[in-house]
Amino acid sequence: MRVFRQAKWPEPIIFELGDPGRIGFMVPELEKEILEIVGEIAIPEKIRRSSPPKLPELSEVETLRHFVNLTQMTFGVENGPLPLGSCTMKYNPRIAAELAFDPRITMLHPLQDEDTVQGILEILYNLQKWLANIVGMDACSLHPAAGAHGELTGVLIIRKYHELKNQIDKKTEIIVPDSAHGTNPASSAMAGFKVVEIRSAPDGNVDMEALKAAVSDTTAGLMLTNPSTLGLFEENIVEIARIIHEVDGLLYYDGANLNGIMGYARPGDMGFDIAHINIHKTFSSPHGGGGPGAGPVCVRNVPVIPEKNIYLKDLLPGPIVEYDKEKDRYYIKWPGRYSIGVLKAFFGNVIPLVWGFIYILALGPQGLKEATEQAVLNTNYFIKLMEGVKGYSIPYDPGRFRKHEVVLSAEPMERDVGVTAEDVAKGLLDAGFYAPTIYFPLIVKEALMTEFTDTETKENIEKYAERLKEISDIAYKDPKEPKKWPQNTARTRIDNVKASHPRYVTPTWRVYRLRKEGKLGALK
Repeated sequence: MRVFRQAKWPEPIIFELGDPGRIGFMVPELEKEILEIVGEIAIPEKIRRSSPPKLPELSEVETLRHFVNLTQMTFGVENGPLPLGSCTMKYNPRIAAELAFDPRITMLHPLQDEDTVQGILEILYNLQKWLANIVGMDACSLHPAAGAHGELTGVLIIRKYHELKNQIDKKTEIIVPDSAHGTNPASSAMAGFKVVEIRSAPDGNVDMEALKAAVSDTTAGLMLTNPSTLGLFEENIVEIARIIHEVDGLLYYDGANLNGIMGYARPGDMGFDIAHINIHKTFSSPHGGGGPGAGPVCVRNVPVIPEKNIYLKDLLPGPIVEYDKEKDRYYIKWPGRYSIGVLKAFFGNVIPLVWGFIYILALGPQGLKEATEQAVLNTNYFIKLMEGVKGYSIPYDPGRFRKHEVVLSAEPMERDVGVTAEDVAKGLLDAGFYAPTIYFPLIVKEALMTEFTDTETKENIEKYAERLKEISDIAYKDPKEPKKWPQNTARTRIDNVKASHPRYVTPTWRVYRLRKEGKLGALK
């Protein structure tokens, strides 16, 4: 086994550090000239605090040490591979971080006069155009804040489409494959639709007979990602699009797996009408904890009511940047009367958008295509390394070529000796590797959904596969040993049920304090 020991500091919560009156940062007083311009800053009485907020009081060095200790107790893409399937955790280029956090960008205010922000408007304008082109669409809104937000946006566009055509009372159902991301049915339900699930065929494609049986005049649309969560390209996509369009439904593309086709195939060319894009996946900006993310939504110029000159682009949400060629000036176009409206403040999360812009600008069209090639090559090299390894299998047409990810199953190992996908995941942690996504998709028993992305090295993929083989060897010799893992991490195995139970979940300092005082259940 690789020698690995994760740091294990007895690190307290930041509120428990420091001492009253200790100062790490002083907010500078506003200069007299600024006060003359903006006037006295008076907080309205009804929202003014009765007392100052109880913030941690630490020196700069205490704060630095606290967060350095925390980073040594965790694992990120800077430590090693993060092969979370369908999460596309690729390396985030430092040049993008440096430029995206330039004060000339971070200090801009959304209410500034347009003439003072022409630079950032040009960036956003070009990004809109580039993303639309990459997915084969005609128009794009950068407004949605993340992937699931982009999903909801897409389904709300489908709803608005049918409302404008006076058929929403009849169009009540969204079809979702059983291999879809869990947020797909959630987004559909939040938009007021009934979710109709259809099964996957043994080859991993959508079961066409099940689809035909599910489609009717009540079908508002279908949500699909291609490649699928199984890492397989949907071979019947053109036929699927025809079937949905025949009943005046719209086809929505979940962009979570765009990393498997970028530069080679475009959803718009496949027949998709709407697509969301995860900037924090395909275009490398960090995910949630280091984000936030961004989930732009693009649409084809599908006619809604052509006689009134209403097209799908008119339904897009939030502000969109336009360019006045005569005046050589970028300007903000706010939602019109047919738009689904504003789903978030202003342009959403601009910093990850700038990050994605830099990524695309740096790679260019050929570089994006090569990123896809490398992602697909890495996945299929990993599959080759795992062929014939005892305890694992690849469900759904194992001989078929995968794209950006593959779903292994530890079901043979669980069946033979009782060692589960969770045990395998903990065994990877103990060797200094990050675990893949486990138990998803739900259609694969003991699933290990693995995606190395385009930024991983051949050597690390080989080491990862070697550790999986080692876990299998240990499991078949002594099935009790994997149940003890992990031992070398900052935290050993947690109780999953307890960790999710509202009696024990402690999301804020206030809740922590109340629990500690015995006023809100147990703190264990």
